[in-house]
Amino acid sequence: MSPAIASVRPAAGRLGVLTPGMGAVATTFYAGVEAVKKDLGLPIGSLTQMGRIKLNPGKSVAIDGFVPLAQLEDIVFGGWDIFPDNAYQSAIKSNVLERHLIEQIKPELERITPMAAVFDPNYVKKINGPNVKKSKNKRELIEELRSDIRGFIKANNLDRCVMVWCASTETYIEPGPAHQSLAALEAAIDKNDPTIPPSMLYAYAALKEGVPFANGAPNLTVDAPAIQDLAYQQQVPTCGKDFKTGQTLMKTVIAPMLRTRRLGLAGWFSTNILGNRDGEVLEDPVSFKTKEISKLSVLESILEPEANPELYGKIEHRVNINYYPPRGDNKEGWDNIDITGWLGYPMQIKVNFLCRDSILAAPLVLDLALFIDLAHRAGKSGTQHWLSFYFKSPQTEGNKPVHDLFEQLDNLETELKSIANAVK
Repeated sequence: MSPAIASVRPAAGRLGVLTPGMGAVATTFYAGVEAVKKDLGLPIGSLTQMGRIKLNPGKSVAIDGFVPLAQLEDIVFGGWDIFPDNAYQSAIKSNVLERHLIEQIKPELERITPMAAVFDPNYVKKINGPNVKKSKNKRELIEELRSDIRGFIKANNLDRCVMVWCASTETYIEPGPAHQSLAALEAAIDKNDPTIPPSMLYAYAALKEGVPFANGAPNLTVDAPAIQDLAYQQQVPTCGKDFKTGQTLMKTVIAPMLRTRRLGLAGWFSTNILGNRDGEVLEDPVSFKTKEISKLSVLESILEPEANPELYGKIEHRVNINYYPPRGDNKEGWDNIDITGWLGYPMQIKVNFLCRDSILAAPLVLDLALFIDLAHRAGKSGTQHWLSFYFKSPQTEGNKPVHDLFEQLDNLETELKSIANAVK
């Protein structure tokens, strides 16, 4: 149970949103917010902008207004990327949004230029770029990131700032001794330990600067005990990991239906084709393993095979992702679901989800930025379990994760009601 909230600071002043990664997801997010501000489109998919919360039977209110959220007009964007393109150039190259829309917000996007990124090809093997920090010393890289954060806040006259990871999936790293305590992490950073990836350097720098951090990739980042300890020490909230957008979103809807109706599951085969930068990165088997583990964790948590062995004790669950450049950001996911019904008779469900990866992810980035800022102003720190709604692999700090989308929404709404009560 979350501790009682004493008070909530108002959402006054300007909010900076920093994104490590300024590719398809980040630029679709930036452009979308700017488009909404100019009445060029609706913020569809965003709870903070279009969601309502039930107060009692027959009555609901808009979430934006129920709790004090930063307004879109007060958001300032910034970030880092290994490529020097500004947000306008990156949005054009990402080929997610139509050109005529991008042109209408060109001045706003051109102002967003990437800072040099912390990047190491040992952690992301399929891409490389020139706009990277030169120091190979992890401690110095952290200090450069901290300086970037301070400079961004000062240059834009910001009241506060948040960070949302929108960069690539890193190679798989098992939690080890360096991640178990803050002291061990500090020593590992000073020794340039290879189990400390770039994403963890960003998270460390953010927390040291009092900036909340949300992890949109399946990397080992803020879920390490050492980083969690730092978050509590700095009194800064975190959340993650891995944006729940396409195929896994469908699983967290269909699997609860199977469990609720007590229908059996023999196997679930999932495959994807994806042609954007994320798809290219995931061609590397070590990076794909990071994503695969994130995707595979969902069914077991929802179906609880240990409690329902007759129904879910022997599930064959397969996931793969295929890089297919012609498809670009328009991902296609196929699911073949072999289920069993009365007397064990077999049936099938087939899903063909032709989705747009960054279109689904952009509203999640917005919601996470606004909600984690709200959490910080409410005095919350450490892992924000109530934000599991947005992630494939919700952080748990040792507790059992909740994957059922509707249970996650209940938890989110409960937390919002708690925050709203503290505002009154």
